[in-house]
Amino acid sequence: MDTKELLKKVRKIEIKTRRLSDHIFGGEYHSTFKGRGMTFSEVRQYQFGDDVRNIDWNVTARYSEPFIKVFEEERELTMMLVVDISGSKLFGTKEQFKDEIITEIAATLAFSATQNNDKIGLILFSDEIELYIPPKKGRSHVLRIIRELLEFKPKSKKTDLAMALKFLSNVMKKKAIVFVLSDFIADDYQHTLKIAAKRHDITGIRVYDRHEESIPSLGMVQMEDEETGELVLVNTSSKTVRNNYSKFYNEKVSYFKESFNKSGAGSIDCRVDESYVRKLLGYFKRRG
Repeated sequence: MDTKELLKKVRKIEIKTRRLSDHIFGGEYHSTFKGRGMTFSEVRQYQFGDDVRNIDWNVTARYSEPFIKVFEEERELTMMLVVDISGSKLFGTKEQFKDEIITEIAATLAFSATQNNDKIGLILFSDEIELYIPPKKGRSHVLRIIRELLEFKPKSKKTDLAMALKFLSNVMKKKAIVFVLSDFIADDYQHTLKIAAKRHDITGIRVYDRHEESIPSLGMVQMEDEETGELVLVNTSSKTVRNNYSKFYNEKVSYFKESFNKSGAGSIDCRVDESYVRKLLGYFKRRG
C-alpha cells in the first residue's frame, strides 16, 4: 500500500470511527470506566462564586455557615489495545476480513479514550511481540495506531496469547483498561489471563466469521492453514472430518468464554456480519 492510499484509508477510518466515538461511545466509555471522573477531596468554607450545587448540607447545618465539597479530577486512565495479527485474522468472506473489523473497533475505542483525555497504547502480537507502542495521548497518536493496524506486516503467522499477556503485565505496572482483540483460536492462556486480570480491567473481543464455525460438504478441497502455511487436501464430504472440525472450533470458543469468565474479565463475541456498534454499546451499558 503506497503512502497516498494508506493516508486515504486512515482518514476514512478516522471519519467513521470518530463519529461513533463522539456521538455514541464517548459517554458510555466515560461512565463505564471512569464514573463521574471526579473524586471527593475535602470540604471547605463557601466562597463567593462557588457552585451552590456542591454545598455540603450536613456540614453546613453543623456549623451554621455554608461549606462546600471540593472534588479533584480522578487520575487519568490508560487504555491498552492488545491485537492479534497472526495469519488467521485475514479470514473473511462476503462482508469484511476480520482484521478490518478489528481495526475499526480498535480505532473507535481509542477515540473514545481520547475524549476522556486518557492515554492509549498498542501491542501487536503473533507468537511474539511484533510491535509495542507505549501509551500516549492525542489524535496524532491514535492515527499512528490506526496506520500500524492497517499496514504492519508480522514476522510470524502463529499465535501465542499467553506470551502477549505476560508482556502486558511486564510493561504495565499500574492498572489499565485492556481490550484484547483476536479470534481466540489459541491454547493455554487461562492461567496468564487470570494473573493479568487481577491488576487490569480486561475485556476480550472475539471477532469471527460465521463460515469458520463449520465446514460445508464440498468434496475434496485444498486448504491452507493461515498460521503455518501448510497446504492439505481435505475430504469435506466426510461427516467425521466435518464433525471433528466443529468439535475443534467449539472447544476453542468454550475455552475463550470459560477463561474470561473464570478470570473475572469481560468478553464480547462479534461476528463480522453483525454490528460491532451494537455489541460494544450493549457491553458498556451492562457494565455501566
